[in-house]
Amino acid sequence: MLRAELHDGSTVEVEVHGDGPALLLPVDPRPAEGPRAEEMRRWGADPELGRSLVGGLRDAFRVIAFDYEGHVMEKSKPDTLTPANVAADLLAVADAAGADRFAYYGYSWLALGGLQLAIRTDRLSALVMGGFPPVGGPYAEMLRVTEAAHAMASAPQGPPPARDVREAPDVPDAPDVPGEFDWSSVEATATEPQTRQFVTLYRALQGFDDLAAQARVGCPRLCFVGSADEIPYGERWGGVHVSMAGPVVNRRTELEALGRDVRVLDGLDHTQAVQADRVLPVLRPWLASVTGARRPG
Repeated sequence: MLRAELHDGSTVEVEVHGDGPALLLPVDPRPAEGPRAEEMRRWGADPELGRSLVGGLRDAFRVIAFDYEGHVMEKSKPDTLTPANVAADLLAVADAAGADRFAYYGYSWLALGGLQLAIRTDRLSALVMGGFPPVGGPYAEMLRVTEAAHAMASAPQGPPPARDVREAPDVPDAPDVPGEFDWSSVEATATEPQTRQFVTLYRALQGFDDLAAQARVGCPRLCFVGSADEIPYGERWGGVHVSMAGPVVNRRTELEALGRDVRVLDGLDHTQAVQADRVLPVLRPWLASVTGARRPG
């Protein structure tokens, strides 16, 4: 088991599987268990997502897997989770695994992290962003959501800490029909330091010009999103509508002209489009085509 030292001196475990072109994969390679796994299943999420992705890629790639999201929730970085430090952390993982050149796939805010990485290094062989638009990203909206989450987590009589708030807050009870629930009724379930680190991240991104940044990314690029990836928040969360799909769908021609390959997964929302059975048919052949990875058989 490898460990990478991150910008704040903490370390994250790194697993390496397979052989071939290096692929940095910020996922938990170990399945969730017990009550956490059961709750994930109720919401249509896969407790074995990381392991499924690693298993679907390890025969063609050298997969470098690490649970960066879980790490920052366990060892919060309330004042230092900046775009530059996220990029530095990702490079530290690559260094620990001995990967001088590597591809990167991240989903949601970890896709955002991949873009920040790509504009700071020439070591990327390919960049895949899932569930977050490379151009027209909802940085202002996510700042309002994370500030609202932080305010609730900071309140003296606020809800008890549990897991995390990044793109969508947790909902107390799973709906009878997936996707049919009232976002205005959800509760913040993260601690003050956990929420403050994402405020720090999105505040630092308020002046970021993601369109101009595209010229600074020299490697092959793919983005994908579910066509139904739209997240409405109630008044307690600032009355914000976070659109992950809109900027990709509406600016697809522009993205392609900028050198992006684009995939829109019809009818899928933010949770559905991250699942391994949806991601692998998009991710694997594209990565193989741009990195020269061997094909099975």
